[in-house]
Amino acid sequence: MTWDFTEVVNPRWRLVAKEVTLAYWAPTHAAVVQLARAYRTPRALATCTRLKHLLFEWLNWLSDQGVLSLREVTQDHCQRFLALRSVVRDKHGRRLREASVSHKRAVVTAVMDLAFYGDLFTTDRYDPGFQPWGFAPPSVVAGWKKPGENKTPPVPDTILQPLLGACLYIVDTLGPHVVSLLRQVEARRPRTAPTVRRRPTFADMARALEEHRSGGEPLVELVETQVRQRLTAGWHPDDPLLRVSFQQLASRVGCREFRPPWITENLRGLTEETLNAVGLAKPWGRAAPTVPRADTQTPVPWTEPLHTREVLYLVAMVRHAALTVTGAVSGMRNSELSELLVGCRRSVEISPGLVRRSLASKIIKGQALGGLDDEWVVLEEVHRAVALAEELHRGGTVSLFGRVSYHSGYVSSLRPWVNGPAGRRLGLAPITDGQVNLRMLRRTFAMELAYRPNGMLAAKIALKHLSVVTTEGYTARPGGAQAKLLAEVNEHEQDRNLALALAEFRNYQQGIMPSGPGARELINFFEHVDGEIARQPAASPRVRASDQDLRNLLAKRAGTLHLGAANYCWFADPGKALCLKLAGTPNASRPLAGMCDSARCPQATHHPCHRTVWAETVDQNKVLIGSISRSRKGERVRLQAELDRAQRVLDEIDAAAGTASPEEHNADH
Repeated sequence: MTWDFTEVVNPRWRLVAKEVTLAYWAPTHAAVVQLARAYRTPRALATCTRLKHLLFEWLNWLSDQGVLSLREVTQDHCQRFLALRSVVRDKHGRRLREASVSHKRAVVTAVMDLAFYGDLFTTDRYDPGFQPWGFAPPSVVAGWKKPGENKTPPVPDTILQPLLGACLYIVDTLGPHVVSLLRQVEARRPRTAPTVRRRPTFADMARALEEHRSGGEPLVELVETQVRQRLTAGWHPDDPLLRVSFQQLASRVGCREFRPPWITENLRGLTEETLNAVGLAKPWGRAAPTVPRADTQTPVPWTEPLHTREVLYLVAMVRHAALTVTGAVSGMRNSELSELLVGCRRSVEISPGLVRRSLASKIIKGQALGGLDDEWVVLEEVHRAVALAEELHRGGTVSLFGRVSYHSGYVSSLRPWVNGPAGRRLGLAPITDGQVNLRMLRRTFAMELAYRPNGMLAAKIALKHLSVVTTEGYTARPGGAQAKLLAEVNEHEQDRNLALALAEFRNYQQGIMPSGPGARELINFFEHVDGEIARQPAASPRVRASDQDLRNLLAKRAGTLHLGAANYCWFADPGKALCLKLAGTPNASRPLAGMCDSARCPQATHHPCHRTVWAETVDQNKVLIGSISRSRKGERVRLQAELDRAQRVLDEIDAAAGTASPEEHNADH
């Protein structure tokens, strides 16, 4: 990237612009460290580029106002420049809309930075006592209000499910065939054009046609743009040779070109005979192997015949599917995906049959120029997606995905292909309209791990394995990017636990009680909270009625909540946890969900939201018992015991949900 500082009209201010830009990039330099208001982390190149444009505009605007020295700048200049840049106008100067808060904040930042770094400047600077906007935070000056939570929305389920399902199908099922087809195209594509610069004779064309006839190979079909050119040139729409590529026939015998006027009556007749004998088709994928459809598993050819351009389009689409899997199932940021290079995959066998897979990347956000080397522990699905992207990488840079522009690839290739004829033929569910980007995928990833351990991603990906590899990445590099992702997951888990605890307290107030061994203790806690709510108005004029106050009362108990597949585990006392007793680890800090027996653990509760799981267990066990022969008595006894237990839990959930009051529920127990 080249910056032209001569765009600054005033020659004295060109050096000022250079000095402040260098200070952005070198916050640890001895001269910069001494500045009280200098930024302490390096600015990314993209951020500096945006500020550079605003800085140049500010300096040139001052020149237009007749300002010759920065010492003449006043707050009035700053306010008028901000007002000017707070409106978006068209090329004719007509007002279109109000500028975004982030843009106005950047404008204020560019103006203020010349005051923050003034002591570095050698040719000109603001007056030493001048403080633009009194050094108020740029976000405050721009009118930005801090949101209550992360404003990046997760990807809706109606988009996430078909998107992830399609991408995994493309990577795992179609990927190897696409690689093979690309290799065929590259092997057949001539490195240079044919050297023979002569008009092919009738004998040349006849020889090429005979090769098609003897091999049973269809003639090559023209691309649609060339067909339209022929129609424009006067070809009849019903001409049987309208879509036949004579150029391909000429290239077959080593001639560089073929022009339509060279089609003689003899050549036309011979070509029509060959066309009737072998047919017409696109050159690639004519005998495609079959793959199972995504919906019915019925075998179908993995692709229909394609032109060369369509093969390259397909390659771009598959690469974008690999990028989607990598981003959605690893949680990597856009900048970290951009730093993946060819050969970034790592595999270490930590024990026989147990392999840790990772990707070598860099942390860019908040780091010095060039970033910080980092490593992401990932699932096998992500490893396969990156391996596929490496095989489809076509020279150029060593960057695997290049500068990631997810939205453009999603809109131009991935979604149209999935929703088009090819996706329908392969049984892929259509992706509904809606925005998708890598930031949304990262937030969805964190929320899926935190909120729904048996949710949408679990339909295709083992979420418990996702949690394991994310934790492994944190353990391997506690200060790395995966640690920050895990921190986001933990924040979402806290919000989730509070929301679930609040929902169950509301159920309690409506007479819908929990069941299970830990139900009595949970009900007693809810009674205590209910009593606190009732006592507060009488004890003080302040009324404790808001949800936030209620969350404060529930926060400690919510911090002990862990979700099971069919229960809630209130892990308040590790000494009471049945799973830890069975495992012989009474001092563990978290429950062992894989060893949970919620029907016997004194800290487990069942709620109406778990009824479906227990009802399915009852139905499945009844079917299994009915299918077992009488000779297998031991198996029947074991399954009957599981059925009785599941039925008992199911009956308790139903009974508790119909309890009118805590007293009646306690009496039943």
